[in-house]
Amino acid sequence: MKAYGVNELRKMFLEFFESKGHLAMKSFSLVPHNDKSLLLINSGMAPLKPYFTGQEIPPRTRVTTCQKCIRTGDIENVGKTARHGTFFEMLGNFSFGDYFKEEAIQWTWEFLTEVVGLDPDRLYPSVYEDDAEAFEIWNKKMGIPAERIFKFGKEDNFWEHGSGPCGPCSEVYYDRGEKYGCGSPDCTVGCECDRYMEIWNNVFTQFDNDGNGNYSELEQKNIDTGMGLERLASVVQDVDSIFDVDTIKALRDHVCRLAQKEYGQEYNNDVSIRVITDHVRSVTFMISDGIMPSNEGRGYVLRRLLRRACRHGRLLGIHKGFLPELAETVIAGSKDGYPELEEKKEFILNVISKEEEQFNKTIDQGLGILADMIADMEKREEKTLNGEDAFRLYDTYGFPLDLTKEILEEKGLCVDEDGFKASMEVQRKKARDAREVTNYMGADVTVYESIDPNVTSEFVGYDHLTWESDVTVLTTETEIADALSEGEHGTIFVKETPFYATSGGQEADTGYIRTSEGEFKVEDTVKLLGGKIGHVGVMTKGMIKVGDKVTLEVDAKKRALSARNHSATHLLQKALRTVLGTHVEQAGSSVNEDRLRFDFTHFSAMTEDEIAQVEKLVNESIAKAYDVDIKNMPIEEAKKTGAQALFGEKYGDIVRVVNMGNYSIEFCGGTHVKNTSEIMALKIISETGVAAGVRRIEALTSDGLMKYYAQTEEKLKNAAALLKATADNLSDKIQHMLAENKMLHSEVESLKSKIAQSAAGDVLNQVKEVKGTKLLASEIEGVDMNGLRDLGDQLKEKLGDGVVVLASGSDGKVSLMATATDGAMKKGAHAGNLVKAIAGCVGGGGGGRPNMAQAGGKNPSGIQDALKKAEEVLAEQIKE
Repeated sequence: MKAYGVNELRKMFLEFFESKGHLAMKSFSLVPHNDKSLLLINSGMAPLKPYFTGQEIPPRTRVTTCQKCIRTGDIENVGKTARHGTFFEMLGNFSFGDYFKEEAIQWTWEFLTEVVGLDPDRLYPSVYEDDAEAFEIWNKKMGIPAERIFKFGKEDNFWEHGSGPCGPCSEVYYDRGEKYGCGSPDCTVGCECDRYMEIWNNVFTQFDNDGNGNYSELEQKNIDTGMGLERLASVVQDVDSIFDVDTIKALRDHVCRLAQKEYGQEYNNDVSIRVITDHVRSVTFMISDGIMPSNEGRGYVLRRLLRRACRHGRLLGIHKGFLPELAETVIAGSKDGYPELEEKKEFILNVISKEEEQFNKTIDQGLGILADMIADMEKREEKTLNGEDAFRLYDTYGFPLDLTKEILEEKGLCVDEDGFKASMEVQRKKARDAREVTNYMGADVTVYESIDPNVTSEFVGYDHLTWESDVTVLTTETEIADALSEGEHGTIFVKETPFYATSGGQEADTGYIRTSEGEFKVEDTVKLLGGKIGHVGVMTKGMIKVGDKVTLEVDAKKRALSARNHSATHLLQKALRTVLGTHVEQAGSSVNEDRLRFDFTHFSAMTEDEIAQVEKLVNESIAKAYDVDIKNMPIEEAKKTGAQALFGEKYGDIVRVVNMGNYSIEFCGGTHVKNTSEIMALKIISETGVAAGVRRIEALTSDGLMKYYAQTEEKLKNAAALLKATADNLSDKIQHMLAENKMLHSEVESLKSKIAQSAAGDVLNQVKEVKGTKLLASEIEGVDMNGLRDLGDQLKEKLGDGVVVLASGSDGKVSLMATATDGAMKKGAHAGNLVKAIAGCVGGGGGGRPNMAQAGGKNPSGIQDALKKAEEVLAEQIKE
């Protein structure tokens, strides 16, 4: 048997099933589409759910994929053994109501034995104990002796996930030989050791579970096959684990070179090497699909993986930034199967570099916080760190529990792990409680699920704003209906529609659907599974019935304004990439008739000059009046034009390309102007940060910009009127007023100082000595806090060395101020602690620095008590 590489095996599998009439589809993004039950795609079947449920019609009834997947359920175990990993590729062949058990089993055997060349005598099938049909196929059709076919129960060989489609499984195990075994004479298929490895799993989806354990036969039976590519490679290459297969070993060896460590020599080093090797693969692929580091959802998974890898680098003695270098090795090893890695290389490396740099700062902060916690523990003579504090280090600073434990153990301390777990569970419970109730598909349960999957809609709105079509389906908010009457809210589906549904950041069209008898106001247009377009709104008069011929009329003004803003985002992206660099990628957008919002990848706030340059480039492109040429073309041909694709988006074989004068060329399914001059002009209103490495621009064009200028002009007129000026001389008027105000403020402060000095009178005769330190504690009437501070500085100077405490009451409020000289502070005086101690007497609180502090209160009658207490507090502070 040839030791095929990972990239060879992937190609062999897909080509084999193409030869069996399957459509080879590219891997879907790691970001689930219309599936709220998953944070990340974790199996080959996950992105194909709509085809299995019949909610969408598959492009072919036979499909094969190699799907990138991430699972983080056992992240704590990754590295501790060579079995666990977060990233993997899942090979799969799928049948949607086409072939079933016999073909699936036959092709499993053919691929493994004839294509890959595995020894048939070392392969062992398993079946569900009650699946006589599968057993019969393996035994009679494939000729496998009965004693080599293993029967397992529901736990091992029956796939189900709550309610919905489910069915028995048939797995294939490979005997890797005694060197991988446990040595037990009872060792056989199903043993926990590494000798008998499961490499292929056929799921025969033939039942529907109602959620209560009742099973009924599915009308459309499906095949869902899964085989881990890395696991197959470890068998074919006869190596210990996935960390030893060709592409992953190349990455592992790179880690070893950076750490100057040898793999297989020391367990703790091996753990860290495996963690880094696995996690950098996940991180690289996640970022290539547009996932950005954040503190929630997918972004938090990415951040946790990246930081865990970074921390294990430190454990290996790697303190400089090293993850981008490793990501380059990931890209080099996987770009054959995933060309998007090479296309997004610069961006991927930039995100990883910034996040690693940020964590290096964070981990140092965390070490400082932990040092303070340890100091407090030592003061209290405690040996165990509070679990909540350990969790705060983990949650806020990305500090793994084992790092906290390790540092504590060096000082003979430990951590309350139960308390840590309890805090973790509180957080997990909050996350679980926040999840939305979803169905098997992971989507909100709606009336639309009941619609026949064969019902589809064709969009004709690129060229038409009015159109006649037939009503195919009507729904109220809760059920499918035969008719909608005046006042009823619902959704209308037709065969062909000019209404654009919310998609690609462009908000939906609105308008009217009319018959001779009825009128329906379209308030929203939604794109649903299976190519359906729903017109959501309310019947304003009469009735519309299923089968009626209707006239659909889009709000032309709204569409035109939305198109201008959408086209402007294309020009904006081109300008941003020109000014800031080609690392800029669209990270989201929202356009409607009023404004546009564009999110993009960039790692710092834009300067005023950069914003001005971008704005200038966009407006120059508008003024050049570029014709907008839109064509559908094969994706490979489109890429040759240099067309910009949306980050993380999955495209079909034919794509729609929007070309604005060969200046901006993008894949886009939205509506656009015919010439850039229609946009009129663009004004950037704001530029802000929305997430790590993601900036947001909000801008206006055409009518929205004119409204903005009109509103701004109105505000200017109103401001001028208030100051009895005109718009032309408003600036001069304001400068004159500011100068006058500054002069008056200076006069007021001077008068306040004189009043304060007058109110203080000859207070120096109130000076007392407290343990050899002078104290002046006095009440001054009618002086605010600024006055007290100024007076305090003057009195401190006259006092020479000591402490001054002043209080003033007015209109039911109290101001307290204390100041101490350097000499007094050396003896132990602390103004902040003194004020804090006496503020309670006047019903308030405060504090400050050792040399100066202030406080407020609500009880003027307590001022004398506060001044008396100041003497007591100072006496406690002074060290004799």
